[in-house]
Amino acid sequence: MPVYCTYSIIFVLLVVLELAYFRIADHFHIIDKPNERSSHNTIVLRGGGILFLLSAWLWSLFYGFQYPWFLAGLTLIAGISFADDIHSLPDSVRLIAHFVAMFLLFAEFGILHIESWWLILLALIICVGIINAYNFMDGINGITGGYSLAVLIPLMVLNYRLHFIDMSYIVVAMMACIVFCFFNFRPKGKAKCFAGDVGSIGMAFMLLLPLGKLILQTGDCTYILLLVVYGVDTILTICHRILLHENLGQAHRKHAFQIMANELTISHVVVSLFYTIVQLLVSFGLIYISHIHWIYFIVATAVLCGAYLLFMKKYYHLHAEYLEKIK
Repeated sequence: MPVYCTYSIIFVLLVVLELAYFRIADHFHIIDKPNERSSHNTIVLRGGGILFLLSAWLWSLFYGFQYPWFLAGLTLIAGISFADDIHSLPDSVRLIAHFVAMFLLFAEFGILHIESWWLILLALIICVGIINAYNFMDGINGITGGYSLAVLIPLMVLNYRLHFIDMSYIVVAMMACIVFCFFNFRPKGKAKCFAGDVGSIGMAFMLLLPLGKLILQTGDCTYILLLVVYGVDTILTICHRILLHENLGQAHRKHAFQIMANELTISHVVVSLFYTIVQLLVSFGLIYISHIHWIYFIVATAVLCGAYLLFMKKYYHLHAEYLEKIK
């Protein structure tokens, strides 16, 4: 069967599966109710990001089960996340699932060697951190789907050059993002569904497969810049909350994108596009300035950190005023 026919069939199946999930979610009231920490004010179906897990299974069915340990890990971590979307689970259960899933991914990479235990431990902490950062950043319409495309597109370009993963995997993941974006990448109050933990955590895990294979094949850790915009926002927001002596487990609206969407009332679509475009620019800079990766890594990270700090210095007072009003 020609490649375009296979892709067309998968795309249609993804649309059908997403629409079928909407009916199931509506029937069982799998919904997201807004609260004072939310960036939305209407009830919306939750868990639409289960499409990402389904896309990985569809890809495996059509292209062979090339990465069985990865698929097992994805199913575990997305399944636990979906259960958490329906009924809140203890943090310990979710964290155990994250670590087990990461060990399955590392088994897929073939890096579980006892003599490299310290590298495995470091990679485990970084990867679990990435998964949770991706989840933290899923707070407004379009940001998960749009940002994921901003990661997948550079990965596709790099894969043409370096061939570190079956290209069809990246294509199918992109199609899942496009289908999800059709229902989610909309102005505030217009989204048909939210990704839920199953979507944000599932997609983060899916991105770690090609990103990890790229880093292992090239030995170049600077490719982590493909996630740097989320990374800077998440890490500096956590540092900010620590300075404020806040409980890090408590829900909040202190991320830069949340202040843009809430206090500055910038459209969700505009904010999500901004994050998507900035990440694309940083990523393509890394791709086309290949001879000075580490210098570029340091400069790009420093610029993004500086931009975040300047933004917060100018606008954080608006959020502080909001918190005073809701006390």
